[in-house]
Amino acid sequence: MKKIKIIVSIAFIISAATACKKFVDYDPHEDYITTTADYFKSASDYQSLVVGCYTPLQWIWADVMIGDIATDNAVSGGENATDVLGLQQIDDYTIVSNNSYLTETWKSCFEGINRVNYLQENKGLLNFTGKDALYGEVYFLRAYYYFELVKLFGDVPLFVDHRLTVTDSKTLSRTAKADVYKQIELDLANAIAVLPTTNAEKGRVTKNAAYALLGKVYLYENKFDAAAAALENVINSGTLSLLPNFQDIFLQAGENGPESVFEIQYTNLSNQHDYGTINFNRSQGNIAVQYHGVRSISGSSPYAEGYSCNLPTQELAKQYTTGDKRKDATILDIEAYKKANPSFNITYTVAPYKNTGLYNNKYQPRQGESSSAGVAALNYLTNFRTIRYADVLLMAAEANNRATAANDTKALTYLNLVRRRAFGDVNHDVTATGATLKQAIWDERRLELAMEGDRFFDLVRTGQAAAKITNFKVGTNEVFPIPQQEIDNSGLSQNHGY
Repeated sequence: MKKIKIIVSIAFIISAATACKKFVDYDPHEDYITTTADYFKSASDYQSLVVGCYTPLQWIWADVMIGDIATDNAVSGGENATDVLGLQQIDDYTIVSNNSYLTETWKSCFEGINRVNYLQENKGLLNFTGKDALYGEVYFLRAYYYFELVKLFGDVPLFVDHRLTVTDSKTLSRTAKADVYKQIELDLANAIAVLPTTNAEKGRVTKNAAYALLGKVYLYENKFDAAAAALENVINSGTLSLLPNFQDIFLQAGENGPESVFEIQYTNLSNQHDYGTINFNRSQGNIAVQYHGVRSISGSSPYAEGYSCNLPTQELAKQYTTGDKRKDATILDIEAYKKANPSFNITYTVAPYKNTGLYNNKYQPRQGESSSAGVAALNYLTNFRTIRYADVLLMAAEANNRATAANDTKALTYLNLVRRRAFGDVNHDVTATGATLKQAIWDERRLELAMEGDRFFDLVRTGQAAAKITNFKVGTNEVFPIPQQEIDNSGLSQNHGY
């Protein structure tokens, strides 16, 4: 099927049953208590619970916006100076520890880890065909959640053998980032050992996805030889390719296509969430799409209205040279688009706050892609293209260029595959080597992956953040503040400078 059907099992929120002295005489069902024994009875039970481990991926949608708003790629936008305040703090580098978007990411990632650990606790209860591969998905997901956490917050609590309980909260401490990375590497190695190269059910983790994420992790750790080896496995698998037309990647028809290594799946089938609930952002739909839309747009264009947030900067737009097809696919200049399409009779409201005149065209809301009932704004079916083959090629290019025994020939090959798709010719191939080639690869990542959430983390890991980002403070802004709730509840230490 096209999308994984998301199942949030009650099993994930069940507390461990209290031990009883005469446990042989006691049946918890007499007190209407549901226990682990009620689950894990069949392979389908395991399947359902594993799908539940994917669900929190949908809730960390703000990370994609943060990765550009925190840089020279985008500004927060919004309705006014008090709208989307958490994004404005990130844009202005006035970030506080109760930032709602960062707090939600922390909660969602640890919810995902807790769900994975529940599966780990009960791994030995039943054997069935395909179990090893299923647990490969589980280990990948735990690695993914921890990678998001360590990128954003640095040192974080590390636990892999059990679910967190209330009693754990006062005993938590932050684990050194290097040790968290070791666990991420271990989980991905275990996943790679058992995952299939491809999966007929789109959206499920594959061996290619695990190798690609491992290569990215190694790149963040400056382990360039290991990164190159991991990423070469993806390239040499022969199962992925660049789509000829860059813009097609981000259309509905382009979801889970030949360039997709891993996508976070969304659906427009769920309408139970609304703005009156605490966690309206935990819809099965991609809410970020609504954030990106042109405010009050009307007419017969394919675009639907939105909140005018995460607006690309004019400086980003100027980085695209003549003939680069990625510019129009990435950046919507709404006024130019209106003039070029007079038959659409477009009207719209200029973005009220921090207007740049530009919008994120990769994740622009489109007519007919949300639900027809309920709160349509919360139910766009647009997938996040989390790891694309072009990203793999550019990471492999960087890893080969920065390896102990640098291989600039390979690096150029991979870089120029991406550029040839962008321009449709070989006339824009890069021929540089060494440090000049390294910078060319970094610059290409900005153009290729703009508005996909990588820019901030690329600038930090390559040491360019202070030179590129206004108000960035070295020694502080490489990470974000630990949510205040976690400090209050668990006594965790705060990151420096917050």
